[in-house]
Amino acid sequence: MNISHEIMKPSTSGAFGAHALKATLAKSPKGADNWKTAVSYQLIHATALLFLSSIDTKSMKSPPSPSSWSGGKMMAWGTAMFSGSIYCLCLDIGPKKLFGPMTPVGGLFLISGWVMVGMGKI
Repeated sequence: MNISHEIMKPSTSGAFGAHALKATLAKSPKGADNWKTAVSYQLIHATALLFLSSIDTKSMKSPPSPSSWSGGKMMAWGTAMFSGSIYCLCLDIGPKKLFGPMTPVGGLFLISGWVMVGMGKI
């Protein structure tokens, strides 16, 4: 996993939303705020995933539990679902009946991921 690419994705999305999509996001009263929320969550969880992927398990006295790695996968899926659905809703792409409920499900995946990482004693 390349660190610069993982941090670049939400940074680019934020800049793209602030400049290139300004008129599109202004059509909705909370469009810009929703976009910022999606970017913030993507950036926070990209950083957490980078941290998890950088752990050197060979130098640890006891290896982390498998729930830590499963928690990372949950975070990855949750980020894609949460931020991705908000991006699609802001841009009016795809079926709202699908993306509307996907946002809270993605949030549950994010929370579950943090709980699983915490249970893994990292």
